[in-house]
Amino acid sequence: MVTHPHLLAAVDLGSNSFRLIVGRVEETPAGSQIYQVDALREPVRLGGGLSKDKMLDRASQVRGWDALKRFGERLRDFHPDQVRAVATNTLRVAKNAPDFLAEAQEALGFPIEVIAGREEARLIYAGAAHSVPAIAGKRLVVDIGGGSTEFIIGSHYTPIHMESLYIGCVSHSRQFFPAGNVDEYTMRQAELAAKREIQIISREYKQTGWDQAIGSSGTARALAELIEANDFNDPGITHGISRGGLERLKRALIKAENINRLKLVALKPDRVPVLAGGLSIMLGVFEELGIDYADTTDAALRLGVLYDLLGRSQHQDMRTVTVEGFKRRYGVDAAQADRIGELAISFYDQLGEADEDVREENRMFLAWAASLHEIGLSIAHSAYHKHSAYIASNADMPGFSRTDQARLATLVLGHAGKLGKLAQARDIDWTLLFCLRLAALLSRRRTDVGLPGIEVSAANGGFDVRLPNDWVTNNPLTDYSLVQEAMEWEKIGRPYRVVYTD
Repeated sequence: MVTHPHLLAAVDLGSNSFRLIVGRVEETPAGSQIYQVDALREPVRLGGGLSKDKMLDRASQVRGWDALKRFGERLRDFHPDQVRAVATNTLRVAKNAPDFLAEAQEALGFPIEVIAGREEARLIYAGAAHSVPAIAGKRLVVDIGGGSTEFIIGSHYTPIHMESLYIGCVSHSRQFFPAGNVDEYTMRQAELAAKREIQIISREYKQTGWDQAIGSSGTARALAELIEANDFNDPGITHGISRGGLERLKRALIKAENINRLKLVALKPDRVPVLAGGLSIMLGVFEELGIDYADTTDAALRLGVLYDLLGRSQHQDMRTVTVEGFKRRYGVDAAQADRIGELAISFYDQLGEADEDVREENRMFLAWAASLHEIGLSIAHSAYHKHSAYIASNADMPGFSRTDQARLATLVLGHAGKLGKLAQARDIDWTLLFCLRLAALLSRRRTDVGLPGIEVSAANGGFDVRLPNDWVTNNPLTDYSLVQEAMEWEKIGRPYRVVYTD
């Protein structure tokens, strides 16, 4: 494989468009910077193929697969560590998303992560903050996507408030302008619907305040281009989006009566089907939040993904930051978490994973699982591992995709108790679970007891554990627990031998 050590790539599977961006990492006195060297955009309109019962139709799936095959060709020489692909709202809600994603990953050649709304908001803010000049105060970033709209207030590169609302240019256009007809009444109803959603967050956001408003990515840039090219902005404003500019664009749509009859400079054909929906949402945003003017940037989610990927490569993984925050929030016994994590990793290292990248990722997941396995104690001691797994599965965890969270929750759930409860779980990494459970079992005294040399190995689809006989004799509770553990693995059809050595 030919690699490009200074290149990173991000793929954004949005509800309206699929996008690919390739960036070159440059080291500067101020730190690492990313400069775009290539970009591809495909107007897949995946959200347009979502039925009322939340099923993606075949045509939209095929458009998506075909686009990803083309992206895959561009990324063919990239190492997996240099590429991150994320999917947003449509694939968060589609019931048949797993079927689409299976073929989509094969077409692209890289894993695809479905990210939660607030994680999308965090990445959007990172991209926007890196693409506009720095200011001393706070920023409001609004990103109207195909199926959701993200609202973020932040300072410098740090988000303060993050929200994702289920209003988007594709879904809004389908609901209010299905045949492209635009009139005064329908446009107002679409604006009011957007305002009702935004009212959920408007009070908190207005109280926090901001010094600069930015519209990011496709919808905002498309609206700005139309307003600028057709001289719709307020007097003295040549760039960005003014409230008067939005109103004049709205009047042009209403005058045309149907979006397909609209004749404006810079109106791109692929934006026509979603223009009315995007405009009505932006009008609702301006009115509900009291915005008179917004700057725009084309960079958002995909650039944020690149900077997040860069952080991971430089050992500034946001996932580790999140786990540390959870440990503080839930009062985790840090010494016990570290004890179990280190022991589990030592067992894993004995099992000899050959692929360096897989090994490093698995070691991190073991450490994170050990750090979070007891967060459920904040709810109740009884069945705490189930509470821990629920939190890990459902909480907002910046940096983690839904796939990451599901994997982490499975390890946390399975670290104690019966293994039969995992019978219906998908894609269980039994090796990591073995290491975590054995480490937890041996650390029950919650002190550094001076464990002897313990050897583990994989054998016949299961595992062998070798311990010194004299140590086991002096630790009868551990001996009993190991026998019970072996029986638990045997119940699910995996051999587990405890071998006593001289």
